[in-house]
Amino acid sequence: MSHPTAPRRPLPMLGGLTPAQFMRRHWQKRPLLIRAALPGFAPLVSRARLFALARSADVESRLVTRAARAWTLAHGPFARAALPPPARPGWTLLVQGVDLHDERVRELLDAFRFIPDARLDDVMISWASSGGGVGPHVDDYDVFLLQALGRRRWRLARRFDPELRRAAPLKVLRRFSAEQEHVLEPGDLLYLPPGWAHDGEAESAECMTYSIGFRAPRRVELAAELVERLLDRRAGDASPLYRDPRATATRTPARIPAELRAFALAAAREVVASARELKRALGETLTKPKSHVRFEPGPRPWRSGAVALDRRTSMLYDDDHVFINGGAHRVARKDAALLRRLADRRRLEPRAVRGASPAARALLRAWSRAGWLRLDAGA
Repeated sequence: MSHPTAPRRPLPMLGGLTPAQFMRRHWQKRPLLIRAALPGFAPLVSRARLFALARSADVESRLVTRAARAWTLAHGPFARAALPPPARPGWTLLVQGVDLHDERVRELLDAFRFIPDARLDDVMISWASSGGGVGPHVDDYDVFLLQALGRRRWRLARRFDPELRRAAPLKVLRRFSAEQEHVLEPGDLLYLPPGWAHDGEAESAECMTYSIGFRAPRRVELAAELVERLLDRRAGDASPLYRDPRATATRTPARIPAELRAFALAAAREVVASARELKRALGETLTKPKSHVRFEPGPRPWRSGAVALDRRTSMLYDDDHVFINGGAHRVARKDAALLRRLADRRRLEPRAVRGASPAARALLRAWSRAGWLRLDAGA
């Protein structure tokens, strides 16, 4: 596990820019192409391994086939015989969340940790035969496109007609005219901000691209998740019933009473009245594992050596809490510093573990047994 990237240290991966410069000049603003960002880069996952992941019900995968200007879409899991022969042109396999299933892919994300973990979505790997692609489209999230095998031509446009093809199973733009074109080879990296139309097409018999995606939740969707979590926490509370003992007979029975409207408004305000509760709900929501994530229980008994977060574990913090896999913890100041260090570095040295308070060690032990934390044999 690497330390978080220093914001003002130039990175070859960013073409010599510092992370601070990249964020200021390009993040959510304009694309950046970096040739040989990772020189000598080769696929971390073989084609056979990727196809095997697509056979699992615990992995989200899609198969996109393209013939002329028509696309078809199928969702996994895929039996071995369901995928076309690799030599057949015009098809793409998309496998989401490969970082959850492969340690080396998860470690690839360390290079991008100058961006907050709360924004990270996953690493999707696409394998395509010659001519494979998903058509011109627009994403609403930031993405780094790392070429791992073969060549892919990317066509980009800032201005485009948003009308979609009606018959396509994917959100494919009906008309698309490129303003930029780039052919990426292994080790090349292309950053795309949201709102840029793009079309990637494989130009080699075998093409593999890693998409490091960063989520951008819509305000209404995030609000709905937070309110749902806050309501779940109040499920057992004795909530008052609406009462109207002074109500009078009405000539307008379909009109909503002003008193009921005020009662509803007060109820809604009460749910989000506490800033601390809202902050806690946000951290729990952002670290909640995806539905298909599974953890394997850790070893017993637990020993106090170096520890590292499991690749599937999400851990964040704010001023008041430490969050891990959908749970929140309030800890003493010294313990908070230790656990924040674990979240930032994703590992703790043996000395730090041995110096932890009994309460912090109890948390580490519980997380290890749940499979969220593992003993780091590399220490």
